[in-house]
Amino acid sequence: MTLRQEIVGNAMQMAVVNLTPGQTVYCEAGKFLFKTANVSMETRLSGPGRGASDQQGQGGGGMGGMLRQAMGTAMQVGQRALAGESLAFQYFTSTGGEGTVGFAGVLPGEMRALELTGNRAWFAEKDAFVAAESTVDFGIAFQGGRSGMSGGEGFILEKFTGTGTVIICGAGNFIDLNPADFGGRIEVDTGCIVAFEEGIQYGVQRIGGLNRQGLMNAVFGGEGLSLATLEGNGRVILQSLTIEGLANALKKAQGGDKQGPTGGLFSTHAG
Repeated sequence: MTLRQEIVGNAMQMAVVNLTPGQTVYCEAGKFLFKTANVSMETRLSGPGRGASDQQGQGGGGMGGMLRQAMGTAMQVGQRALAGESLAFQYFTSTGGEGTVGFAGVLPGEMRALELTGNRAWFAEKDAFVAAESTVDFGIAFQGGRSGMSGGEGFILEKFTGTGTVIICGAGNFIDLNPADFGGRIEVDTGCIVAFEEGIQYGVQRIGGLNRQGLMNAVFGGEGLSLATLEGNGRVILQSLTIEGLANALKKAQGGDKQGPTGGLFSTHAG
């Protein structure tokens, strides 16, 4: 069942989800805003749908079934910990009549509801996930890409499979592209990637950086960047503001660069 939801707000959007009786939605810690009193809230370590299905499917398995369930949960938690994700999910279920739950991201920007039909999975950068209905499975994909593995660069991605609604967020404004519209390939700052459909192939490489001729580039801000290549035919969602760019802007606004162009390495002092 598709979630009945509405994205509201401008600079800092939020998602207001209306649940039918018995319907469940889950989120990562820190994304919940509010709920009505007839919506129950539960924190679980297990992934969406797996706890209940395992108990039903393995209930007759005795200790063996319980052990398999515990090992599966431990592997999920271990993957999320290694990826720097929240260890637990928060689940919200309407227990009487229609219920309402509100969610939001952690940065100023847009939100988007993606509808999974079971034909294609979606991949999202590791801070993009906000909430999803319980029919959507959440996983971690450790990806390096063709050039990324040798260059020491890579992505930790969230993977969504199954059917239902997934709500994601990003910083700034969203830009929707399809590499097929640009000759089959686009090159993107890795910090701008929010999500893309299964079937999109990509690699990650480091451009620039320190070498024998690179000292002045590093001093003047040209220390290099991670560049992603996205190839294939499918939807790609980019964000117009990177987290690094936002952090630098906030630092400057707080007076973090008071030294100016003559400060730091090339500063001189009268004596």
